[in-house]
Amino acid sequence: MKVKVLSRNPDDYVRETKLDIQRVPRNYDPSLHPFEVSREYTRALNATKLERVFAKPFLASLDGHRDGVNCLAKHTTNLSTLLSGSCDGEVKVWNLTKRECVRTLQAHEGFVRGMVVRHCGTSFFTVGDDKTIKQWKIEAPAYGEEEAAQHYSGQVFTGLDHHRKEGVFATCGQQVDVWDEQRSSPIRSFTWGVDSFSAVRFNPVETELLASCASDRSIVLYDMREPAPLKKVIMTMRSNTVCWNPMEAYYFTCSNEDYNLYTYDMRYLDKPMTVHMDHVSAVLDLDYSPTGKEFVSASFDKTIRIFPKDGGHSREVYHTKRMQHVICIKWSADNKYILSGSDEMNIRLWKANAAEKLGVLAPRERQAANYSQKLKEKYQHHPQIKRIANHRHLPKIIYHQTREQRVMKEARRKKERNVRKHSRPGTVPVLSEKEKHVVTVVK
Repeated sequence: MKVKVLSRNPDDYVRETKLDIQRVPRNYDPSLHPFEVSREYTRALNATKLERVFAKPFLASLDGHRDGVNCLAKHTTNLSTLLSGSCDGEVKVWNLTKRECVRTLQAHEGFVRGMVVRHCGTSFFTVGDDKTIKQWKIEAPAYGEEEAAQHYSGQVFTGLDHHRKEGVFATCGQQVDVWDEQRSSPIRSFTWGVDSFSAVRFNPVETELLASCASDRSIVLYDMREPAPLKKVIMTMRSNTVCWNPMEAYYFTCSNEDYNLYTYDMRYLDKPMTVHMDHVSAVLDLDYSPTGKEFVSASFDKTIRIFPKDGGHSREVYHTKRMQHVICIKWSADNKYILSGSDEMNIRLWKANAAEKLGVLAPRERQAANYSQKLKEKYQHHPQIKRIANHRHLPKIIYHQTREQRVMKEARRKKERNVRKHSRPGTVPVLSEKEKHVVTVVK
């Protein structure tokens, strides 16, 4: 008969002095920890609750404009510099670190319609209702130097963007023009039977490509190396702005008058890849994060929303009591902040992640934050955690408009079902939400 005897060495678990930490034997085999899931779920639930407790996204308000803020521009090389243009023709240069205005220019007569910083960061361009393009230095000129160089044209400009690598910029108005900085007339002009254009953007990856929004409800794609536009997609309602994904060259997102945003693959324009729905009024502007994983949108309904690039609904909504219609929006180049300009003359600074702690984090703080984030991702589909994570307080008017939109959409869906039920089979086709908003693609 064999007898097995447990033999333990006291040195493995007995303290040498009472000041030592008590040694506790621990086996890391997951099969020996049957309550690990329940413990992790509790931690994930607490982390989700704490995230909502510490969600304080609003940081600062930059005031100083005497009219509504119509456009914003990020500096290409300096994170702390922001440019803003207002409806009275005034341009301000801001230092975001000190949260103060460092320079003010009376740039145009009438609205400042567009503004962009040159790729080297030494100067910037503005366009306005006075039919002029002006180039300004970021730094104030020395005594005796000229303030601005002008490029004249006989049309009103409504949009502006600069090439990422060369001294070339594009404007839009009655047509889309491509300019060389050294010449006073456009080197190339594109038209396609359209009265006017509202926005133009260079592709940050494939830098020869452009996209523009036209008044005939279309989005037109161009290649600067080609003599004519490439193709366009015509939608049921007009698009206000377009923005390319900075990490994936083929994808762009447009903001539309029908309260939605649409993400397209430029190779397949027959239907959008994703329809982003949550706003209850026209979407006026959008901007991608530097990582290309999310974008932020500004709407006439006085809210800012953050969408995943492939998500149909927003993960975050920002609003304040005093903020009116949000006209322009930018995502900072360090992926931490969002800047919005609205028509009550204020520029607001927000955190991109509402519950993120600002400043330098200790290693243990960063480790704890990463652990909590992974737990929330692991248990995000559990009902209780999902309910807490998705709940947002909305202003009463937006809450009621959202409910009204839901009722109207369900009524349209019910009517379509009834018509299809009482029609000959095949006469009323079933269209997905993506296919409903595209009229045709012209090549």
